[in-house]
Amino acid sequence: MANLVPTDVDVPANSDVADSDSSSACTTEHCFHAFDTLYCALTHATPIAPKFADEKYPLFVTWNTRPTRPGRAPRLRGCIGSFEGLQLHEGLAEYALVSAFRDHRFRKIDKSELENLECCVSLLTDFEDASSYLDWTVGVHGILITFPHPSLIASSASSSGAPSPLSSSAYLPTTRFTSSKQTFSATYLPDVIPEQGWDKVEAVDSAIQKAGWSGRITEDIRRSVKLRRYQSRLCTVTYDEYLVWREEQTVAA
Repeated sequence: MANLVPTDVDVPANSDVADSDSSSACTTEHCFHAFDTLYCALTHATPIAPKFADEKYPLFVTWNTRPTRPGRAPRLRGCIGSFEGLQLHEGLAEYALVSAFRDHRFRKIDKSELENLECCVSLLTDFEDASSYLDWTVGVHGILITFPHPSLIASSASSSGAPSPLSSSAYLPTTRFTSSKQTFSATYLPDVIPEQGWDKVEAVDSAIQKAGWSGRITEDIRRSVKLRRYQSRLCTVTYDEYLVWREEQTVAA
């Protein structure tokens, strides 16, 4: 999934992330259901009822535009999800439309774009509290970070407890920041970080900025981050594959 733009998160800053096991992998059926929801919304066709198990997962639905030239990566067209565990039948249908029509970074997807789209579904699993902002693995884990407004962080190095794994900055940002937010949060799905070529610190710093902090990022800010790592099971289908599936389902009915 070529998610080159930060992914939106439907999760309150202080909410608990739902845990889920990985007993079931993501399959093409999940993608077909999401695609069918968008297709029917745009064409007024009759939806096909899903046949896969209605399990509960945190999930993301991503729409990409396939490249017109060989060798180029798909272009992100919309991506929104939820860290709250959702029943798959309803959750995939809901976020197929939310990511297609309500991703504030893009205009709404319209019918003329269908033939160039691909759909990727990510089911999130294996949530764990990390011991520090570096306690995760690039290429394996996604990261969900929360941190308090830096004005609430003690600037004294002695108040930080254990030594930092990196060189520490003993002062807070001097950049004025007028946001009234007391807590910030952001996430990156597991595949985003290696696609961007980031190491752990670069990924966390990017997530801090993505969360809304525009000041200087110090070691004290990094050490204030509460990080949850997670994994994902994902699958992608193209519009052409979806049409074949829909025809097969229609004939079988």
